[in-house]
Amino acid sequence: MSELELFLTSLRDNKPLLQEQYGVNTLGVFGSFVRGDQDKNSDVDILVEFNEPIGLLKFVALKYQLCEILGKDVDLVLKTVLKPKIGERILEEVIYI
Repeated sequence: MSELELFLTSLRDNKPLLQEQYGVNTLGVFGSFVRGDQDKNSDVDILVEFNEPIGLLKFVALKYQLCEILGKDVDLVLKTVLKPKIGERILEEVIYI
């Protein structure tokens, strides 16, 4: 099983908890792990969308919980704040959980 597949499985297994604790609606992985050009220092890029707005402290807590779940640094990106050009690229490659 590839590292990406392990991440996707871990996220799938933990999604109900993340939905309950943080109101996560949508989770997806994008970036170097999806493209297959990651290296040992790569973080995991995760796109997230919430059922309703959450505060900064809860957002940071989610980021750290995802780091613990995946055993890697996580770059957590809100789907609602994607800029047009880079947002298009992200949305084309994201693998949703």
